[in-house]
Amino acid sequence: MQHRRSATLIACSLAAAIALAACGSDSTNTGGSETTAAAGGSETTAAAGGAVSLAGDCPETVVIQTDWMPEAEHGFLYQMVGKGYTVDADKGIVTGPLQDSKGNDTGVKIAIQSGGAAQNFQSVTSIMYQNDSILLGYVYTDEAIQNSATFPTVAIESGYEKNPQMIMWDPATYPDVKGIADLKAPGVKVRYFGGAAYMDFLTSTGVLDKAQVDGSYTGDPSLFVTDEGKAAQQGFGSAEPYIYETELDNWKKPVAYQYINDVGWKNYAESIATKPENVTKYSACFKKLVPVIQQASVDYLNAPETANAVILDAANQFKDKFGWVYSQGAADYGVATIKKDGLVANGTDGVMGSFDMARVEELIKVAIPVYTAQDSPPKEGLKAEDIVTNEFLDPSIHL
Repeated sequence: MQHRRSATLIACSLAAAIALAACGSDSTNTGGSETTAAAGGSETTAAAGGAVSLAGDCPETVVIQTDWMPEAEHGFLYQMVGKGYTVDADKGIVTGPLQDSKGNDTGVKIAIQSGGAAQNFQSVTSIMYQNDSILLGYVYTDEAIQNSATFPTVAIESGYEKNPQMIMWDPATYPDVKGIADLKAPGVKVRYFGGAAYMDFLTSTGVLDKAQVDGSYTGDPSLFVTDEGKAAQQGFGSAEPYIYETELDNWKKPVAYQYINDVGWKNYAESIATKPENVTKYSACFKKLVPVIQQASVDYLNAPETANAVILDAANQFKDKFGWVYSQGAADYGVATIKKDGLVANGTDGVMGSFDMARVEELIKVAIPVYTAQDSPPKEGLKAEDIVTNEFLDPSIHL
């Protein structure tokens, strides 16, 4: 899936990635040398009852595969990392005690494996199918739809109520453009990661014209700068606006944007998913773990300082190996935007992390023709309950 912001997110097809793993790839191994880091700061601020014990129900280490390097968008995972965590700078992994909302050790460890460059830009789904030690991973709903026939996943917590992905443009160059659809009439070039389903949706529904979209984008901001904002491009609303205005040399001025979500591709982002067989196998684990994840989302938005310290520490240690640069300003902006734009929010039923089944069914409906045209048809008769579940949510947890 082309959800993230830099180099190609799938270096090869899912099947090819799995074949590569069979030849000896160990990019998702949680072993290797580690460096110890201190987890400073205060405990999480909100409590969801007494101490939680995951020992005996969950694996000794709960391995979670993310789609990118450490950043504020992943803050709710790092909120669960307890004191005394370690950083494997060679493999892009942060491991530590998995803590509950009061900072209590739950009796198991959490290992957060970075995606992107740390995983050779493979999709999370492909990585999960290569390595059975990975219990959970970030799987966007559209990715689950696309792979439902061959490499199915089931999301057990929604992660993001609203996908941070957007299209951005220069408001100085295009002062009359107020949304993505306004880019069509003047024929503005729109750069995006080639193969992204949302773009096929936008062109097939007439929001944009096929002649104006350019699938050559690789995350490099230089083209946007070089053509002085004459083209639009994809990005994350919780990141690029700050980076371009504040940190990007030769630009340093505002960009305008609209979320893909707001033009009809209503995709749940960074949902916590697993392989279907694990829903039953680890049912007892998920009944305890998912409420911890829900509460971590609430706690992170209310008090992100401790988790952001872990994120920034990890990013700093990953810099030399993976070229990942992340600042305190970017983290602060990310949290503020996540809150302001409702990217992480209660579901339509008022519960943190819940899925609206009708919304998922609607995305399935609009996504099937897109993926079928891309020669990756979803499962025949696919239903929302095949790819998402609210079974393990605690309905009392909310913002």
